[in-house]
Amino acid sequence: MSWRVAALMGGQGISFRGEEQSAIAKQPLEGQVAVHTLGLDGDTQVDKVHHGGPDMAVHHYPFDHHSFWREEIGEHELLGRRGAFGSNLSATGLTEDEVLLGDRFRLGSALLEACQPRQPCWKIEHRFGRKGMVAKILATGRSGWFYRVIETGEAKSGDMLERTRRGDPEWSMRRMFETLWGTSSPVDKAQMARLAGHDLLPAKLREKTLKRIG
Repeated sequence: MSWRVAALMGGQGISFRGEEQSAIAKQPLEGQVAVHTLGLDGDTQVDKVHHGGPDMAVHHYPFDHHSFWREEIGEHELLGRRGAFGSNLSATGLTEDEVLLGDRFRLGSALLEACQPRQPCWKIEHRFGRKGMVAKILATGRSGWFYRVIETGEAKSGDMLERTRRGDPEWSMRRMFETLWGTSSPVDKAQMARLAGHDLLPAKLREKTLKRIG
């Protein structure tokens, strides 16, 4: 199966809150864009402690979710834009339920592998000027996800995101998110431990998860 990527996007660090900077405000990237192991040419990760690295190289947030957010927070100019949630690519028809840990996708000449859901942070609420968005993401799993880059290459807006290999059917991005950060109570530590032992889980996320379950 394949999905058309309506836009490839990148951002540069700009003042965000006081002296803090962020590159969450992504803009469309024109023409052929190089896809490196650390992300798209023309994109920047300002906070390298919490963002960036090979396991957060490319962020995908489904454009499908924008209609949900209109119902939740009302009309907002950002919801008319691709990349409103800081994503690097935008497509319709592919969500956290359909994407598995280890799914591989060909985008242009690059090969991507889905490796972790995105943990939401305060920057989303600050960008939209709306409280409660992080709590709603935690409750619904509308998180988006990250790809690592298996093969570098080039891509452009309008290219197809073609799934070339299915990953682990036990672990969709939505189930991973719910296991790691969702609002289920009590927390299923056995399930967290099983996920932490998965070969495809990023090492940094594995370490954080193991610390949480003791």
